[in-house]
Amino acid sequence: MADLIQTPQLLIGEGWSDYGLVDSGHGRKLERYGDYRFIRPEPQAMWAPRLSAWDAHGEFVPGSDEDGGGRWQFDRPVPREGWALSWRGVRFTASCTPFRHLGFFPDMAPVWDWMGDHLPDRTDAQTLNLFGYTGVGTLALSRFGPVTHVDASKKSVAQARANAELAGLADRPVRWIIDDAAKFAAREVRRGRRYDGIILDPPKFGRGPEGEVWRLEEHLPGLIADCRNLLDGGSRFLFLTVYAVRMSSLAIGGVLAEACADLPGRIEHGDLAVREDGAQDGQGRLLPTAIFARWTNPG
Repeated sequence: MADLIQTPQLLIGEGWSDYGLVDSGHGRKLERYGDYRFIRPEPQAMWAPRLSAWDAHGEFVPGSDEDGGGRWQFDRPVPREGWALSWRGVRFTASCTPFRHLGFFPDMAPVWDWMGDHLPDRTDAQTLNLFGYTGVGTLALSRFGPVTHVDASKKSVAQARANAELAGLADRPVRWIIDDAAKFAAREVRRGRRYDGIILDPPKFGRGPEGEVWRLEEHLPGLIADCRNLLDGGSRFLFLTVYAVRMSSLAIGGVLAEACADLPGRIEHGDLAVREDGAQDGQGRLLPTAIFARWTNPG
């Protein structure tokens, strides 16, 4: 029976050569993406910035709607078609999207490492990436075996496939699927499929390719129940991240605990966070970005 660890955990992302959190404060953050720097809104940065002034190529100015909207303002030229970055040798394209982010989620880097740690020496692991977006996590998983990448956005899946080409990984065994994630998971259960690991990053609200409506608080328990039915006692992990919701990590940990009660292993929950650049001895300021819950089976 999987045990729910009640003490919250921290999963901390550190900067690397192509990304870093330079500074944060007063509801904003300054980040570097290769040769370019950008300012974006960050409500959880309630403290004062460390630096007296921020120098950036562009800034995303939010609209009045707290659920989204806004526009980019640029002070210096930025390639509108995007520019190449890499993580652990996986190359991909970053770009300034209309949704305030830059085409990937850098705070997920420690999650990608964590998944690899739980599939050591595997080349045949069957994994599933739901809400896979532009595929950096999928490419990270692909070195351990076949990956099924699912996203409702044709544009995101096209970018994911382009990232695979850019990284020289187009021959990896990846199924690229444009579909509603919840409907796909339900069909996989009916087909009797199973996976060694599942990662999912559902939005607060979304629509599938045929107009299907997704509301996190309403539909997450059912999706997690289907994901549980795609796992067995030999599976290794399920990792769930949730952004931009008024919800505790203990709540989503409880959803996993209910669904995975009959599996071995343990369930943890907590915060994803990114450490600011320039930290000495791992003591730099941490910016929380999302909550997570995960089921792990050490085998």
